[in-house]
Amino acid sequence: MGKYFGTDGVRGRANEELTLDMSVRIGQWLGWYYSQNKKHARILIGRDTRLSGSMFELSLAAGAVSTGADVYLLGVCPTPAVSYIVGHENFDCGIMVSASHNPYYDNGIKVFNHDGVKMEEEILLQIEDYMDGKTTIPLATGDGVGEYFDWDNGLELYISFLKKTVPVDLTGMHIAVDLANGSACTTAVETLDALGATVDAISNSPNGLNINFKCGSTHPEALQEYVVENNCDVGFAFDGDADRLIAVDSDGRLINGDYLLYLLGRYMKEQGDLKDNMVVTTVMANLGLYKAFERDGLDFIQTPVGDKYVFEEMSRSGYRLGGEQSGHIIFYGDEVTGDGLFTALKLLEAMTGTKQTIQEMTKDLTIYPQLLENVTVVDKTIVLDDEDINARIAWAEEELGNNGRILVRPSGTEPLIRVMVEAVSQEECEKYVHSVTDLIREKGYEQTN
Repeated sequence: MGKYFGTDGVRGRANEELTLDMSVRIGQWLGWYYSQNKKHARILIGRDTRLSGSMFELSLAAGAVSTGADVYLLGVCPTPAVSYIVGHENFDCGIMVSASHNPYYDNGIKVFNHDGVKMEEEILLQIEDYMDGKTTIPLATGDGVGEYFDWDNGLELYISFLKKTVPVDLTGMHIAVDLANGSACTTAVETLDALGATVDAISNSPNGLNINFKCGSTHPEALQEYVVENNCDVGFAFDGDADRLIAVDSDGRLINGDYLLYLLGRYMKEQGDLKDNMVVTTVMANLGLYKAFERDGLDFIQTPVGDKYVFEEMSRSGYRLGGEQSGHIIFYGDEVTGDGLFTALKLLEAMTGTKQTIQEMTKDLTIYPQLLENVTVVDKTIVLDDEDINARIAWAEEELGNNGRILVRPSGTEPLIRVMVEAVSQEECEKYVHSVTDLIREKGYEQTN
């Protein structure tokens, strides 16, 4: 990861950590880079509903046209819509303005290459050099200056793709959706309704300030209540930019990414659509998921945390299904990024195809209790190299044996050490997590100011 671009783009508080100048320079560099060998590069820009979205959308566009690109503004849309359209409509690159599940006062910039895949690291590092003034590029002049166009009807291409790729008949299905007051407001109800479902929507009135506020995939409590009280067959909670999904079964139980990978993996295996019977997960997937995979004849590969790494592993070998516990699920061969609405459609396809409820499809999956605690530290490397801490981790691993696990890792973007334990009981999780976090604090590694 570079100075500004993490595993999911640049992100920070709008006009503080993420500034207007930064966005202009990102737009300028991309406009220049892709216009070097053609009259005008074609760049697609989308955004979510947060207040600062239009500010960054227009500053990116201004930067790009100033160095020769033509820019198409998709308006409010899901992140996967940008990825899909860039890869299928001859765009040179795409930009999504979103801070995903973060509060409204944050924003972010995600960049996709011409295939709709997250931009290559070497390109991002060159953008960062320009952002820091280490390099210069020429501005366009005369007829070399680009233009920008409002292209909100481009979103119909994405919705048509969803309905064509997963043409599931939802007649008779009663579905509730929590749109997080975000990007899913532009696509979810229209798509599900067109496939025949009766759709009830909550958190579907974005005002720029309420994206992700006590709603969506990070706060699904209201959706859980709604599903039960209104006798819905299923509920879907999206995050702010609609690239992840948390489902709710008819009993109001949360169905996170681990559950989704299990039931979709089994269904795709039965349909002969799971290459090598392989599912790609991150190291944070639940131990119970792995035990269920082994029992049911499914193989798995673990990657570092981040859908970027899941995609890289899938693309290397052509594996069809992968994702994260957070609800980022990728169906390689259909899409190249996580997509909450596509995942919802695939779940509905499995439900109608098997004529089973989510409860029936997941009855053999036992999820182990899991506890994650973060410790803010002065230096992550010193903590991870400490012999006493490593000895404590090794002791916990031996104690847990085959009935649990401990994972200690640094955050990729913050000064945090994350300690996660899975075990047969919550009490054991707390015991082994605290055995490590307490030691970190006892040794004076915690950052206290």
